[in-house]
Amino acid sequence: MSTEPPGPNGVPLLGNTGQYARDPFSFMTAVGDAYGDLAQFELGPIDVYMLTNPDDVERVLVGEHEKFRKPEFQDDAMGDLLGEGLLLSEGDTWERQRDLAQPAFHMQRLTSLAPTMTRKTEATLDGWRDGDVVDVEIEMARLTVDIIVSAMFGTEIDEATVERVQENLEPLGQRFEPDPLRFLLPDWVPTEENRKFSAAVDELEAVIDDLVERRRGTERGDGSPAEESGEGTDDGPPMDLLSIILRARERGEQSRENLRDEMMTMLLAGHDTTALTLTYLWYLLSEHPEVEKRVHEELDEVLGGSVPTATDARRLEYLERVLLETMRLYPPVYVLFREAKTGVRLGGYRVPKGSTVMLPQWVVHRSERWYDDPLAFDPDRWLPERRSERPQFSYFPFGGGPRHCIGMQFSLLEAKLIVGTVAQRFSLAYARDEPFDLRGSLTMHPADGMEMRLVER
Repeated sequence: MSTEPPGPNGVPLLGNTGQYARDPFSFMTAVGDAYGDLAQFELGPIDVYMLTNPDDVERVLVGEHEKFRKPEFQDDAMGDLLGEGLLLSEGDTWERQRDLAQPAFHMQRLTSLAPTMTRKTEATLDGWRDGDVVDVEIEMARLTVDIIVSAMFGTEIDEATVERVQENLEPLGQRFEPDPLRFLLPDWVPTEENRKFSAAVDELEAVIDDLVERRRGTERGDGSPAEESGEGTDDGPPMDLLSIILRARERGEQSRENLRDEMMTMLLAGHDTTALTLTYLWYLLSEHPEVEKRVHEELDEVLGGSVPTATDARRLEYLERVLLETMRLYPPVYVLFREAKTGVRLGGYRVPKGSTVMLPQWVVHRSERWYDDPLAFDPDRWLPERRSERPQFSYFPFGGGPRHCIGMQFSLLEAKLIVGTVAQRFSLAYARDEPFDLRGSLTMHPADGMEMRLVER
């Protein structure tokens, strides 16, 4: 019996980087189909062990999570962008930052943010007209940037600043797209891509600096937007994340770098995954009119034409299943990486210390081993009786274990309220004749946007 896991052959120096870079989704699918629970391949100099059995995924994320860490191969560019924020920090630093951030995501606080979410959604709809064609990816991203700044920075952001953020997301995304040459060149080489990336980071840091300065001095409460929204007034000071960190810095518990890293992480990660989920949801509803009809019927029954509230959102059970199924077929975070801190046994093989472990949501979520007719869009597969038949980690769009996404409940509430507001006024029809392609970066994007035609209801 072989002691080495099976896997695809690569080429000298680059390994399988070229195949992965050309189409990471097809490559991961082919590897999973060919080699089963565990496959080994090389991305440049990195030995990668891809796991597709939910039991092994659960061990890495939950049961034996202490044996794994965020991988160091996520290079200096990632560190330049997110620093020691929640996504990248480890050990005591991560635990301290997670504990600090937790009150900003308390369910009672999230409920208080519902009127802000729907108000900003209605403002977006005020600019929509029947028959217009919009790139719904851009529209959803602008809306979720606006919401996350209000919710977690405790201040407002004007349209010009939203556009400034959006303009600088593109070079960030390009920097993290798979590229064989990137494994051969150090980050300090002044390529055009690296120059654009550095300039984009500088621009976003300037936006964050401005938002911090606007908030400084109001973190203990004095008529700030957070207070006006109704949260943070009766039970103490405002509890937006920026205010929490500013108060911790006042106590000497946070540095300027800590503040910048957390707010950069929140600005980017806090809007991107929700915007992408909504982008794919509008496409899937357009392609499945019977599902869209059921969504509209539920909205009419629960809301009756009124603006949705957080209480209403809990009653939108079919819409929740639609969201879950959307994230199964099109998980915005389509792969997770971990690094083995010690030698471990996974999938029947020994995985050496220092190896990179790949956990591909894209492959596991679409596997016929765990899902009947896995490429079909079927929200009812999330009915409790059907859901209970599958392994827990056959689905992990928000990760799992201690490092699961802290914003999961925020994102689900936000998505329900946005859909509940938009879908009462508009249907969205896919505006192209050909299917869309996917582009892999830190998250999974449509390669050329998502053009949809607005149909007023």
